Amino acid sequence: MSIVIKTPEDIEKMRVAGRLASEVLDFIEPHVKPGITTGELDRLCHDYMVNAQETVPAPLNYAPPGYKPYPKSICASINHQVCHGVPGDKALKKGDIVNLDITVIKDGWHGDTSRMFLVGGDASILARRLCAVTYECLWLGIDHVRPGAHLGDIGHAIQRHAESCGFSVVREFCGHGIGRQFHEDPQVLHYGKPGGGPELRPGMIFTIEPMINAGKAAISELPDGWTIVTKDRSLSAQWEHTVLVTESGAEVLTLSAGSPARPDSRG
Repeated sequence: MSIVIKTPEDIEKMRVAGRLASEVLDFIEPHVKPGITTGELDRLCHDYMVNAQETVPAPLNYAPPGYKPYPKSICASINHQVCHGVPGDKALKKGDIVNLDITVIKDGWHGDTSRMFLVGGDASILARRLCAVTYECLWLGIDHVRPGAHLGDIGHAIQRHAESCGFSVVREFCGHGIGRQFHEDPQVLHYGKPGGGPELRPGMIFTIEPMINAGKAAISELPDGWTIVTKDRSLSAQWEHTVLVTESGAEVLTLSAGSPARPDSRG
């Protein structure tokens, strides 16, 4: 598979899909509170996507090679869950941190984004710092998106900031090209060396979605075949945007009225 350069018409469709994905997170935010189950969050998001937006939840029944079909419409990863957490009967507690990962399909095009939520607003100092640093990592990566730069520049910026704050970068999962397909080339690593990897060109669209652990980087998979957790059970955080390489820099496609502001200071 080669990197697909999107046309102006493609890009306009991706803007719509990206905004809609972000608006699902706007919709669900008031519901993320102690006592609600991740299964209920999934049901609410599914109904909103299908009925209000007339979008298709991309994760539902998604089955890449070697995986059984994913059974839900969103991913919900709590505390030490790194990514791909399968919603179920687990109720959120005050002080939990949870990542909700949303991908919608609109008119055949994918929009993909995720946010961290502090349940009940009472997370620990470590949890708050981890979420904040991970968000800074995301935007540091975005700041390195421009024509002539390389994917390694993005990964290096993320890795340097995370590790300088005493955290670790998950290596096994990465960002990805996106468009008509959920996952396209290139792979966007969240670590690396400046100047490494493919050169960025206008019309490329990909996700940046750093997964940062409070402890060690090692991960393992739960028996459900999807949920990834930290091996040392330390907290993990992730933020994700879908990004377009423009003629002069980057455009974030997954922004909406409720999107958190860019961090004030980044390392």
